[in-house]
Amino acid sequence: MNITLPDGSTRELSEGSSGYDLALSIGKGLAKAAVAISIDGKQQDIHDSITQDSSVSIITIDSSEGLEIMRHTLTAQVLARAVKNLYPDAKLAIGPTINDGFYYDFLFNKAISSDDIPKIENEMRNIIKSGDPINKSFRSQKEAVKLFKDRKEDYKIEIIQDSDQKEDFQIYQQGDSDFIDLCKGPHLPNLSLIGSFKLTKIAGAYWRGDSKNEMLTRIYGTAWNTEKELNTYLEAIEEAEKRDHRKLAKEMDLFHFQEEAPGMVFWHPNGWTIYRELKSYIRDRLMKSNYQEINTPQVVDRKLWEASGHWDKYRENMFIAEIDEEHANEKRVNALKPMNCPCHVQIYNQGIKSYRDLPLRYAEFGSCHRYEASGTMHGLMRVRGFTQDDGHIFCTESQIEKETALFIELLSGIYKDLGFDNFSIKLSTRPEIRVGSDEVWDKAEESLKNAINKLDLPYTIDEGDGAFYGPKLDFVLTDAIGREWQCGTFQADFNLPDRLDAEYIGEDGSKHRPVMIHRAILGSFERFIGVLIENYSGRLPLWMAPCQVVISSIVSDVDSYVDEVEELLSNKGIRVLTDKRNEKISYKVREHSTAKVPVIMVIGKKEAEERTISVRRLGSDKNTSYDLDKIIDEISLESQRP
Repeated sequence: MNITLPDGSTRELSEGSSGYDLALSIGKGLAKAAVAISIDGKQQDIHDSITQDSSVSIITIDSSEGLEIMRHTLTAQVLARAVKNLYPDAKLAIGPTINDGFYYDFLFNKAISSDDIPKIENEMRNIIKSGDPINKSFRSQKEAVKLFKDRKEDYKIEIIQDSDQKEDFQIYQQGDSDFIDLCKGPHLPNLSLIGSFKLTKIAGAYWRGDSKNEMLTRIYGTAWNTEKELNTYLEAIEEAEKRDHRKLAKEMDLFHFQEEAPGMVFWHPNGWTIYRELKSYIRDRLMKSNYQEINTPQVVDRKLWEASGHWDKYRENMFIAEIDEEHANEKRVNALKPMNCPCHVQIYNQGIKSYRDLPLRYAEFGSCHRYEASGTMHGLMRVRGFTQDDGHIFCTESQIEKETALFIELLSGIYKDLGFDNFSIKLSTRPEIRVGSDEVWDKAEESLKNAINKLDLPYTIDEGDGAFYGPKLDFVLTDAIGREWQCGTFQADFNLPDRLDAEYIGEDGSKHRPVMIHRAILGSFERFIGVLIENYSGRLPLWMAPCQVVISSIVSDVDSYVDEVEELLSNKGIRVLTDKRNEKISYKVREHSTAKVPVIMVIGKKEAEERTISVRRLGSDKNTSYDLDKIIDEISLESQRP
């Protein structure tokens, strides 16, 4: 057989040679590190035979693919086996890998909790110490059903019976142990290659995600090649938990959610202040970039959504409202808008447009509603009601490159002002389900590629992740602790203008279709505010902080001076509160620090007599004395929006 390696070189192997044989023919070191192979792009176990001429790559334990396989082995083999050893009556469901870890779902005949985690971890370590080889065998559908029926593993039987395949069900077994599991693999060749791991939490999960089914117990874990990598990850998780915007929202009194409006935000005064400041800042930047702000209806007849293509592609995520019109013979079907784009085309279509009018840039702080499954909602990060910093640019094909450059310049400046110096770009190409011809998609994708290449900016390609109407550039932020957040987007759409009959008169006097560019910088205010809170760990820049200054008195004798300072700050537009309660100053400072107030001014008799202010900045344990006029001017300058 002729085997082509990733570097383009070739090797001759005898028919039926395994992936391990190939690795060994290259070098003993590679064979020792090899955990699996990829044959023509499909991952397989290292001891699987190679049966024909193929392109083959060796997957090693220290690669990202090897780490994924190690995690899969931990969950589908070690965790599952440990649970069966400790709880023989437990039923096995599924055990996939996830980002940075893994989970396995079980049905227990008695409740278990986080208190059981150390016991399960200890059993897993005992299993790993054996270093057992992991062997694979194949069964027909009938044989596989019988195998798991004898073990009373009902979920495995259901998976097998629901499968279209009739042969080659893969059954994995560790050494001479009695434990087996059904799995697509691949797995490590033996347990000695497993690195460091930790079980992280226990949660509930419905079988196959359907609330009509029974509730299972899901055990989560994470795994890394070394103890150092594991500890680094766990420290990052601990830091992320400290920064959780839901936790900080309670301390800062920003917002809440409740069952009567799932996925909809109840903004408190403090949270709404952040929202308003961010919105005002974005509005100023857009107006300076020649956007025209518009506003469109919340409820729109299904006819528009059908014409745009959203009704067929997006209906399951839309909130539908049926209205009995007066004297109507049938109900009128409307939908709360899940996005703003079809409505923006309606504004564009009012009146005749010339090529001289283009590019035409519309902006809307558009309130949208999308039905998200209850299990996917997560604080501000995923909600059902949100507001986009939405915008649409109507332009000619020849203007796409310039508009791309202008947008990235605008986005870069805004991200920098908001504390994000680093972002990456992804080009997402045509998805499997889409509207428009391949010719139109070729043109749209090529336009974005040319634009980003001319800017000489690095980017990666995300195959098949474009919007259903066009390819897109996604902008991914990196926050203070290294996490990535996809926020901004820039999407070239050659389809919607055609579907909704948007036109302009060209230089040749004929009618042409404009290109419609969908673009957002924040994405949604709700999610971006969540990102901001976590990035800053609640310690927002002074211009954005809900309460910018608290003035705390030490004794009641200085209350009149406190009031005077408050008035001076308020006249400068500073958001200021006074705290004249009869409490110890240490208690007041601690309380306002927990609420993440950036500046705490402390006034005692000495300050009142000398007309000074003692100032403590958030995060510092020291007070600094300032002249009254000087500190007011300093705070006033610092509090201005960028």
